[in-house]
Amino acid sequence: MSEIPVARTIAELRAHVRAWHQAGQTVALVPTMGALHRGHLALVEEGLRRADQVAASIFVNPKQFAPTEDFDAYPRREADDLAKLKSAGAALAFVPGGGEMYAAGFATAIAVGGPATQGLEDRFRPHFFGGVATVVAKLLIQSQCDIALFGEKDYQQLLVVKQMVRDLDLPCRIIGCPTVREADGLALSSRNAYLTAEERRIAPMLHQQLQAVAGALRAGKAPGEAIEAAISVLITAGFSVDYLELRDAETLAPEPDPGRGSRLLVAARLGKTRLIDNIAVY
Repeated sequence: MSEIPVARTIAELRAHVRAWHQAGQTVALVPTMGALHRGHLALVEEGLRRADQVAASIFVNPKQFAPTEDFDAYPRREADDLAKLKSAGAALAFVPGGGEMYAAGFATAIAVGGPATQGLEDRFRPHFFGGVATVVAKLLIQSQCDIALFGEKDYQQLLVVKQMVRDLDLPCRIIGCPTVREADGLALSSRNAYLTAEERRIAPMLHQQLQAVAGALRAGKAPGEAIEAAISVLITAGFSVDYLELRDAETLAPEPDPGRGSRLLVAARLGKTRLIDNIAVY
């Protein structure tokens, strides 16, 4: 199998995309930080259903990590990632270095509001969404893609990106794709590799308790009571729960609008690993 073409500069990326556009083809972008799993590859596959060509970026973005977080430890497996992208059907990998993305003197960042300031991930990682918005805006502008695909596992991130694209009039459509899970329900994440064997056995309880709360809510139970019961179960199992909340599916406001649906979102630590998940309720 021949290797997937790799662009390491913005100029190389744009040359590929320009050739595709000149040939009348549409282009999808799948932004990633590498350490690829089936969830990422599902985004590539969905991109191929919606566009003629798919490019995937691999860049561990320092702007979205706090000094105390796992930037240095974050798994980096470029050769393995490139092989997976080729197998999934991607036509190009964009793998820039830090200096290509943030040249010397870089001094611009995007300030985000709306879904980025609803007291969920932003309460625990206040730096995070500004870094995400800045790098995603750069990737969309650099690639000049027609669509970009993001997983629903990072649901607040998905809404932040959609808001940014609307607000800045970026000519790209953002597609959210369903969370891909292990057979036992655990949402796929590159950070799952940090779990010990015992923690991996316990981890699916996060999704199980989301389902339990959703079932209780559909049966008419009060949200506060159902959520409190689930948090108690998770703590007993060994989780440290950052939040488990019912929010509006479009705005993440604390009081869901029945006309827009609602979403349960959770973040919890298990040992040294922080896990997030979410499911639709109505």
